[in-house]
Amino acid sequence: MKRRILDIICCPVCKGKFMLTEMEGNDTEIMEGLLTCTACKRVYPISSGIANLLPEDQR
Repeated sequence: MKRRILDIICCPVCKGKFMLTEMEGNDTEIMEGLLTCTACKRVYPISSGIANLLPEDQR
């Protein structure tokens, strides 16, 4: 996932902003990590550079 889209994407459920917990990446990409919504506290995984923004019950 490109770092530059962090400012663009939002939680698909409540439209809140994300907080990033990065486990692996470089200057331009995030390869492994978690996106946590600051409003509703839902967590979305980033795996192999792809953010899974489906709600937990639909993954």
